[in-house]
Amino acid sequence: MSEPIIRIAGLRKAYAGGVEALKGVDLEIRKGEILALLGPNGAGKTTLISIVCGIVTPSGGTVTVSGHDNQTDYRAARSLIGLVPQELTTDAFETVWATVSFSRGLFGKPRDDKKIEDILRRLTLWDKRNAKMMELSGGMKRRVMIAKALSHEPSILFLDEPTAGVDVELRRDMWDLVRKLRSDGTTIILTTHYIEEAEEMADRVGVIRKGELISIGDKTSLMSQMGQRTLKITLDPAISHIPAGLADWSLELEDDGHTLCYRFDSHAERTGIPQLMRRLDELHIGYKDLATHQSSLEDIFVSLVHEDRAA
Repeated sequence: MSEPIIRIAGLRKAYAGGVEALKGVDLEIRKGEILALLGPNGAGKTTLISIVCGIVTPSGGTVTVSGHDNQTDYRAARSLIGLVPQELTTDAFETVWATVSFSRGLFGKPRDDKKIEDILRRLTLWDKRNAKMMELSGGMKRRVMIAKALSHEPSILFLDEPTAGVDVELRRDMWDLVRKLRSDGTTIILTTHYIEEAEEMADRVGVIRKGELISIGDKTSLMSQMGQRTLKITLDPAISHIPAGLADWSLELEDDGHTLCYRFDSHAERTGIPQLMRRLDELHIGYKDLATHQSSLEDIFVSLVHEDRAA
């Protein structure tokens, strides 16, 4: 397993009025991975990123970036990080080239036209290098924001809602770009509302709820640990209620009595399905089709957030 490039321990943030945005978050981010942070609006995702990037001061806890404490050794820690914020904030009258070059200079890096050219070419921006920012589409502006974040050659890239407001085709282009950056050795942390984004790209997925990291794990292990399989039995004819004789299986009736749903752990030693099918025969409940469905990351996320609303 790779050595963590970022260590977050006991991170807290309370705002005036007592609002706790983060409540003791512990997280280690591995070098070279793509980590997706999922959570509803107000969960604390952007606050977490802002603290790690040194934009917001924490109320407690520590953040180290490649061994540098981001409070006591801010300059060294921040120089390793590129940040692409949600907002597209650039000077409308500047050219793409000037925008990216200026950002490199802000980090004290010497002028390097070849490096800027390489970044713009990787992001398919070379042909737009002399265009003013106000002449670009939203998707192109988003690419320029990434170019700005990469201009000082950071080893870590934070993407806060990178594909918010872009169309599906551009979103897939962005995914390809992120994979390319990872293959170059960049560690990537992204926040997203799009479940398919996390499922498509991330190595690990963390879920933030009310300022707490309530779940984190490899994408596949998270799904196997928490995902369930659902057996859907299409009945013929439909039934109006679930008979008492089926009480052992915690079934649900859907589609106006036409579908019987049974949720089970596919890794369990006994799923209970053979016994269920025998009982249906004994009760003379007819069925014409069977189908199973594996829980997706979206199902898991929805169930976690639903727990939050029920709390």
